[in-house]
Amino acid sequence: MRDLNSEKTRKEKAKTAAVKQARFGNDIDLNRYEHAAENVPYYEDLSKLPGDARQQMLQSGVTVDDVRQRSGTIIQMDHSVIHSLSSQADIEVMSTQKALEKYDWLAAYYWKAVAVDADKYTAHVELNPGNGYFIRALPGGKSTFPVQACLYIGKKNLAQSVHNIIIAEEGSELHIITGCTTSPREEPAMHLGVSEFYIKKGAKISFTMIHNWSPETDVRPRTGIIIEDGGIYLSNYVIMKPVKSLQANPLARCIGENTVTRFNSIVVAPPGSNMDLGSQVILDGKGSRTEIISRAITTGGSITARGYIEGNAPDVKGHLECRGLILKGEGHIHAIPELKGNLAGIDLSHEAAVGKIAEEEVEYLMMRGLTRDEATATIVRGFLHVDIEGLPPGLSQQIKQTIEDAEKDFM
Repeated sequence: MRDLNSEKTRKEKAKTAAVKQARFGNDIDLNRYEHAAENVPYYEDLSKLPGDARQQMLQSGVTVDDVRQRSGTIIQMDHSVIHSLSSQADIEVMSTQKALEKYDWLAAYYWKAVAVDADKYTAHVELNPGNGYFIRALPGGKSTFPVQACLYIGKKNLAQSVHNIIIAEEGSELHIITGCTTSPREEPAMHLGVSEFYIKKGAKISFTMIHNWSPETDVRPRTGIIIEDGGIYLSNYVIMKPVKSLQANPLARCIGENTVTRFNSIVVAPPGSNMDLGSQVILDGKGSRTEIISRAITTGGSITARGYIEGNAPDVKGHLECRGLILKGEGHIHAIPELKGNLAGIDLSHEAAVGKIAEEEVEYLMMRGLTRDEATATIVRGFLHVDIEGLPPGLSQQIKQTIEDAEKDFM
């Protein structure tokens, strides 16, 4: 049975937080949006999805025409999970609602990695539940191919509410690719997503998120990660398309010893886009290591690039690197790297740089036969290249292809 007293306490905390303004960045009036949506029919055969939806999903790294190279697939449209399938016995994939009904023990994980009253957006997810996905690798299980998840907004002016729970049990390995997108009609919408990750002893999760929103979408994901002894968490985030406003700052808590955490982000802000992005890592386990790597380009939009590493245990190491490139004068980038050490014997470092393409680099390439546009594109491509370790070849290729496809648009 679920702990009703705990659930009652959560509701009370959420009601208190719901009336507060956001702690940083643009504060969104949630009353501007609709919160109910009609049920969308379930699709056994994803090839029968509307063509425009399939195309939007494909641009977000989610394939629906051939899922043989996926260990599982789950797709949510508005508040309805329209498809859920696992092709491995040791990998579970289902809606969060179904998982809560199936497993009494799952209630203990609910709002453990993310505080229900962290801000008005987490409170809204608790008070206005939509759905979300549950992905779990059983002890010792390893995903042969990536598990894919898609969160799609089709209804105009909807505030999509999502609560995801991902668990890698002891000694398991999960590779996940998530594509978040909207209808191509460029209508107002909002995405409110809570994601909680639990990496048990000796387990590994690589999580790649590709955002493909519309210029009229406000996005507020809230993510927490808890990592036990010897656990590994690799996060790769890519957004290269317009979005009205985006605010995300996931927090990883390395509670176990000898954990490894890496955040890689590739961000492009076109005109009209306002992005406030970051990553936070708290190193509480002896011998734990983390790396935060950010590549940000503005072609006219606004980017705030945050990074925070805190060392609280002996022999921990952390490095934060933020590099920004301004391609057009009206855009701007604000880099905010932070380090906090609370005892001797830790090793934390950071470097940050924001600038423009050096004219001498362009001229050097032009002297070797490239046009100015080709030279600029070559430099940008090199700037966006981030060496991401520990990914299966298929997932690495998917990230590379997404970046190459987007380059054609913003260059």
